[in-house]
Amino acid sequence: MDGLQLVKDKIRSIKDFPIEGIVFRDITTAVKDKDALKEMIDFLTNKFKNQGIDYVAVVESRGFIFGSALAYNINAGCILIRKPGKLPAETISEEYTLEYGTDKLEIHKDAIEKGKNVVVIDDLLATGGTVGAACRLLEKAGANVKAAAFIIELEDLKGREKLPSNVEVVSMVKY
Repeated sequence: MDGLQLVKDKIRSIKDFPIEGIVFRDITTAVKDKDALKEMIDFLTNKFKNQGIDYVAVVESRGFIFGSALAYNINAGCILIRKPGKLPAETISEEYTLEYGTDKLEIHKDAIEKGKNVVVIDDLLATGGTVGAACRLLEKAGANVKAAAFIIELEDLKGREKLPSNVEVVSMVKY
């Protein structure tokens, strides 16, 4: 079995969660499998090694799983993108719209130097709101956002359309 199929087979689908009519793609079953986890990390590493990436920006919280391993493998730093109130030093933030209201992401004000190349990592691309805000936040901080990468992409939700056009979108498994 190839690595892509292994990962896809390990992602659990839960019907009618969190509401009726939704099929939730649960990555926890793939992460707990050592072979699937290796395939996911290797996929990201092979994509971004030797690409001049200075930082991997990880979106709370499942992005932390993949992004820290990727940063280690490509010899890059790791920037934490958190929900409000989680970072101890001075922050900058980006607000974004949810279906019912707004939310906000933050990074430390001194997290990145102007012009550094960054890839944003999260587990899943759905509507694109969170990662779109992460890209805008990093650009506001002076980063050159080269790509946004995901293990899962839900194509019918058209999340990649909410990301800046200059940002390459990479996904391993598409539904």
